[in-house]
Amino acid sequence: MKISLASDHAGVVLKKEIIKQLEAMGHTVHDFGPYSEEAVDLSDFIYPAALEVAKGEFDRGIFVDGVGYGSALIANRILGIDAVVCQDPFCAKLAREHTDSNVLCLGGKIIGSAIAAEIVHTWMTTDFLEEEKYQRRVKKVQAISEKHLRPLAEL
Repeated sequence: MKISLASDHAGVVLKKEIIKQLEAMGHTVHDFGPYSEEAVDLSDFIYPAALEVAKGEFDRGIFVDGVGYGSALIANRILGIDAVVCQDPFCAKLAREHTDSNVLCLGGKIIGSAIAAEIVHTWMTTDFLEEEKYQRRVKKVQAISEKHLRPLAEL
């Protein structure tokens, strides 16, 4: 898979570890930055990385900031993005099985690299459950997004 990665200054170190992990798993990654721990504005990096996932240029995205919520807040403003914040592997499993999420957001100040590696592995290797109830629920969320968010072509 092609994976889009981005962070802010608080997520740079963990993001670098995740890049190595994803490459070892055989995925192609692109790091949208930043590349140092100098203070930056999160939206300058998450927004372009999320846009590329929404356009279909990347299969999934993994974003790392201080707690993960800022990345999810930004990414979920884009039609076609279903970003989740996960702080343990169980949540990562359910986020894929039940919601078919395409962006994982992590908190570099909250979780360490060992638990992050487990979360990433679980999220990357778990498939969406094709059961009718999950498909129905995902379609309802998509309908809400389509009603309130503009298609990329209009941006």
